[in-house]
Amino acid sequence: MQNTKSDKVSFNKLNLIGTELAYIEQAIDGGHLLGGGTFANACEEWLRSNLGAKHAFLTHSCTAALEISAILSSVGPGDEVIMPSYTFVSTANAFVLRGATPVFVDVGNGDLNIDADLIAAAITPRTKAIVPVHYAGVACEMNRILETAEGANLIVIEDAAQAIGTVLNDDHLGTIGHMGCFSFHQTKNVVCGEGGALILNDERLHARANIIREKGTDRQNFLSGTVNKYTWVDVGSSYMPSELIAAFLYGQLKNSKSTNRTRRNKVRVYEILMEPLFSRGLLRPPGVNLSKEGNGHMMYCFAESQAIRDRLIKHLETKNIQAAFHYVPLHSSPAGLRYGRVGSNMAVTDWAGACQFRLPLYANIEEAEQIRVVEAITSFFK
Repeated sequence: MQNTKSDKVSFNKLNLIGTELAYIEQAIDGGHLLGGGTFANACEEWLRSNLGAKHAFLTHSCTAALEISAILSSVGPGDEVIMPSYTFVSTANAFVLRGATPVFVDVGNGDLNIDADLIAAAITPRTKAIVPVHYAGVACEMNRILETAEGANLIVIEDAAQAIGTVLNDDHLGTIGHMGCFSFHQTKNVVCGEGGALILNDERLHARANIIREKGTDRQNFLSGTVNKYTWVDVGSSYMPSELIAAFLYGQLKNSKSTNRTRRNKVRVYEILMEPLFSRGLLRPPGVNLSKEGNGHMMYCFAESQAIRDRLIKHLETKNIQAAFHYVPLHSSPAGLRYGRVGSNMAVTDWAGACQFRLPLYANIEEAEQIRVVEAITSFFK
């Protein structure tokens, strides 16, 4: 029998907590829909208290948080920033907008995080910062990265877009480097449609961050009464989300531990169901236990070749199942070739870009749907 639209297994589905509309109504009743309202303050307080961060700023996207971090790092033309190529374009764009050059370093074939062994060789006198990306919510080797950065006097900015709730040695990802950036995009574990947060772990950055996200003005000083009027004092832009977005996000944050736990359980189901395919060598599993070391953000694996990967995704489409490959490596993209350079051999990145694919995953996916996904993959190889 042919599958219908109603029995489609989507790649991602919105996970509503149930408090979103009530909080939005409260925001409307409060009459303050601009940024920096009651719910925005509550979200920032939640991030500080639950993540152990010194300062947290809600932004309208993780891209915005990265852009603020680029300004705070004072990079400009001629400067270089080391980062993986296997990441979303915002990681590089934020620094390219300041005139800096992304230097792409390969990832490890275990967790697809930046290979800490390759960073030191990519450092030049022009290097200003390192941007590790915690892929799939799994921690990079932060101790080694911080040691390398300290030896070269570099800033470390964690791209923790996928990593809300992951802990490394009792520290939450995003709170370990000088700065951390989170995403609350609809595809993430904690969502508000579009949204993000900048975490500051270096006290020296706080005052300027306040100015940058207030369009370059000292408005926060005016609101606190330290100046009798505010004016333009630095570069900046409009980076704050509205109170409606913050209201939606607040309930999501409060429920985030439960959401992550549920998603990790879903990943574990996939790991068990996929084991026969892995043991037979038909697919290669991740080199890390995603259900234990990650936050349940995604389940992925690798085909033998790009041709097989692409045929498998199309096969799943015929079964009304959405699967997807992930990034086109930035170093091989048109803009990456124009604005960046490679700082190492990119063999693992090229392989991951060609062979990796991701399975449908969301907090309310049913085990029967997961079984159907794996049965469809198995039928492809038969």
